[in-house]
Amino acid sequence: MRRFFTKAALPLVAGLSLGLAGCSGDLERTFGLTRDAPDEFTVTTRAPLSMPPDYTLTPPRPGATRPQELSPTQQAEAALVPDTAIAGGGTAGPESAGQQALVGEAGPPAPADIRDTVNAEQKLDVPQRGLTERLMFWKAAPTPGTLLDPSAESQRLRENAALGQSPTVGQTPIIQDKKPSHGWLGIF
Repeated sequence: MRRFFTKAALPLVAGLSLGLAGCSGDLERTFGLTRDAPDEFTVTTRAPLSMPPDYTLTPPRPGATRPQELSPTQQAEAALVPDTAIAGGGTAGPESAGQQALVGEAGPPAPADIRDTVNAEQKLDVPQRGLTERLMFWKAAPTPGTLLDPSAESQRLRENAALGQSPTVGQTPIIQDKKPSHGWLGIF
């Protein structure tokens, strides 16, 4: 038994060693047997810090409002209409020379009917269905969800409001889909 264990242990240890070496992509790098020198082209130097040329900044007054902070009303306007900062309206003040140059380089403004033009051109860009697609997808996919009957639902809501009931009381009227008609031999 002992002799069997020593004969079986040698191939087992060798197999486990090879398996361990095979699991690691780079065994030498894992055990630190290779030297990694830094790449001389990735080492960069940074420019030294310099003092600003203008020292005429006024120190802040205690209790005074900060000029860069906006009131809640101004913050709401900036969130709802972010174009006011570029357009010069609202609280952003007049356009700076840089803003004027940027807008001038952008070109002329878009025409008023640009959305209609884009929509019309997009309709022309629909790819045509080939014979294979027409054969494979001959039946239109059903639209998901249920269709609500708007006039009946409006009438139901008005009646609930007149009676002082919750809008959830009553059956919601829906448009029933027609049953699919089986055409030729009941297949199509």
